[in-house]
Amino acid sequence: MTTSTPVVDGRVIGLAHYASRAVLERVLAPYGVTFQQFVTLRLAAVADGPVRTDDLVDGVVTTVKSRAADVRATVEELVDAGLLAPEEPFRVRVTDAGRGLYAKGSAETAAVATRLYAGIPEEDRAAAGRVLTLVTERANAELAALDG
Repeated sequence: MTTSTPVVDGRVIGLAHYASRAVLERVLAPYGVTFQQFVTLRLAAVADGPVRTDDLVDGVVTTVKSRAADVRATVEELVDAGLLAPEEPFRVRVTDAGRGLYAKGSAETAAVATRLYAGIPEEDRAAAGRVLTLVTERANAELAALDG
């Protein structure tokens, strides 16, 4: 039986996304953080100092399409875990523990990503990147229209 290469569509994109996310969640599990917590921690860790909580929440909502209330709860979880610390007024900063966890988690996920993309020609990755960027832009426009 010969299988043809699938044409990119929502199912193919979804399968790749969920498989990759499942790997990431397993890599993060020993650190006691969820995918959403790690995304939130990342945005705080790469900031040039304390970040407005509203900006952090908006960044995560935009990135992973979560509800703002859920992201606010995630920020509180990270504060409770000592990975973020509140700053006045209405800001949080990454703690040393948060920065360390982010560095370790990032290194491990980078190693996994290297294995996932190994052997894929650069031109194929560039073509996939162009297609997925366009699909993301169009999906974001659809979301805006549905929410508008």
